[in-house]
Amino acid sequence: QVQLVESGGGLVQTGNSLRLSCTVSGRAISSYVMGWFRQAPEKEREFVGAISWRGRRTYYEDSVEGRFTISRDNAENTMYLQMNSLKPEDTAVYYCAAKETSVFTAQVMRASHYDHWGRGTQVAVSL
Repeated sequence: QVQLVESGGGLVQTGNSLRLSCTVSGRAISSYVMGWFRQAPEKEREFVGAISWRGRRTYYEDSVEGRFTISRDNAENTMYLQMNSLKPEDTAVYYCAAKETSVFTAQVMRASHYDHWGRGTQVAVSL
């Protein structure tokens, strides 16, 4: 059974950085497309970014492009989200997701594309 666990969230001030981790157990992630989503209070879950199974391709949501970077270490079965220049509007619960596929298209921006989800980690950015 595939399990995803996010970590690294916390409370930071505007302009600071955080690095989130998503550690996967149960299966090797080398054959999985991985993604990050977030959900702010009273808002729908939204796409943040995704990374192909080899890590060669990424997609980002427009508001995080240039500030956030997704990476993965398949040997460690872990995906990362480096978040720089954080803003209050980045405040949300961040979720990682996985789908076993080698196909990497715009479909990865849809939450319904993924089969496995973590429980989330809270990120709060203060003024």
